[in-house]
Amino acid sequence: MKKFYLLMLILLTALLAACSGDNEEEAEEQDSSQEDSRSVTVEDAAGEKTIEGTPENVVVLEWSYAEELQALGMEPTGVADLDSYGDWVDVGQPLSDEVEDVGTRQEPSLEAISRLEPDLIIGVDFRHSEIAEDLEEIAPTLMFAPYSEESAENQFDSMLEEFNTIAEVVDREDEAEQAVSDMENTFEEQRSRLEEAGQEDMNYVITQAFTAQNTPTLRLFTDNSMVANVMSELGMSNDYESEELEIYGYTETTVETLQNYQDSNFFYIVQDEDNIFDDQLAGNPVWEELDFVQDDRLYQMPGSTWTFGGPLSAEVLAEQVVDSVLEKEDQDE
Repeated sequence: MKKFYLLMLILLTALLAACSGDNEEEAEEQDSSQEDSRSVTVEDAAGEKTIEGTPENVVVLEWSYAEELQALGMEPTGVADLDSYGDWVDVGQPLSDEVEDVGTRQEPSLEAISRLEPDLIIGVDFRHSEIAEDLEEIAPTLMFAPYSEESAENQFDSMLEEFNTIAEVVDREDEAEQAVSDMENTFEEQRSRLEEAGQEDMNYVITQAFTAQNTPTLRLFTDNSMVANVMSELGMSNDYESEELEIYGYTETTVETLQNYQDSNFFYIVQDEDNIFDDQLAGNPVWEELDFVQDDRLYQMPGSTWTFGGPLSAEVLAEQVVDSVLEKEDQDE
């Protein structure tokens, strides 16, 4: 009799295990079916775009979107101009060795992209519109227009819109919400650092300066730029105004323009090997006699400061701005 009950127990256990296995398999099949049936319709530069499934293997042809994937906890499979990415987009999260180079941002390699078998490609219309059809033949492609007149009205808002669009497509909206919250917290922290140092409400002009055709050239950032928006979050006010909308967020000009902004605090980004202020403009009376030069209201930022990008770059930029102010304070003590 005991053998009979033991046999029945074994058979019942086997039956339950089989049923459990079937249920797990059915659940997996159901999850897979739901994944396959997922469909998202978003807006890009070309209009409405429907993406099927949840992309995981993503190739990006512009640095900003590689960074935005990082902010979502993802890593792109391929990146254009990969070798220079970390030199400029230094957000403390280097890309791994598994990421592949797919040519330059201006002329990406279709062959290299195709070899990676992506399920999503992200590009920009001002660089990649001519190869849009070729890209679509490889994989569904999101094509953004960050420098259209509409986007240029406010580059910061445009960045957030593109970031949230990407998050929706790759099904990482919770991660996007957290990244934006982290960014806003960083702005608040950096603003508090300025207030504690008695440097709140600073007015400024900020430039990225370099030599072009043997001429000292300054990019003065306008209010629609990422830079000015981030500095506004820190409680700073931009003195520089342009009479027309600058779609890239800056006006290229010469040192003579600075005579209109004598009362400003002057923030500048230069490469060590091309520091126009220490080299070409040293001894130049137009530069030397500016009030903010005479009063030493000069704030140098790292040459690698990235003035575009996504939420992670915005955080780094805010920290670099405040660091330049506080480092200056320490030097003057």
